[in-house]
Amino acid sequence: MAATPPVCEFDWPAPDFRLPATDGNTYSRDDIAGPKGLLVVFICNHCPYVKAVIDRIVRDAHELQELGVGVCAICANDAAAYPDDSFEKMALFAAEYELPFPYLHDESQAVARAYGAVCTPDFFGFNADLGLQYRGRLDASGARPGAEDLRRELYEAMAQVADTGRGPAEQTPSMGCSIKWKAA
Repeated sequence: MAATPPVCEFDWPAPDFRLPATDGNTYSRDDIAGPKGLLVVFICNHCPYVKAVIDRIVRDAHELQELGVGVCAICANDAAAYPDDSFEKMALFAAEYELPFPYLHDESQAVARAYGAVCTPDFFGFNADLGLQYRGRLDASGARPGAEDLRRELYEAMAQVADTGRGPAEQTPSMGCSIKWKAA
């Protein structure tokens, strides 16, 4: 089921976390944050929205890291109900797409709840002071492969954040599959 997150709450502080990654390491928020900001992306392995844009997420992550923005992805889906999102399958996904950033497992879903994650993909772009500056979409493609000339909204916003510390006033929310929450 498609879900849309709320608009950006400027300067909302990035919650801390400490999560295991598919590379065998454990990372905190501060381990990942770069000198110019932090991009936290909630994704999962099976979502058609993520599959349609993962190549562009990887491209933008490479370029943002060059600008001093740290990047990570987090999978918080209930792997018992969605076995394609298991930690083992996350490692395969990370290798297949050559993710240039840590792919973290939020098994308890506490980090996703702390961030208020709604969908996959859900983008949280923070400045160097770890204040939220972007909660928009990657681009206008949705669950389809996008045209080569599609405006790179996430990249442009985070490049602006890296340069000025502030995100754009106008942001279009992301859209994707809902986070698969564990039964209460």
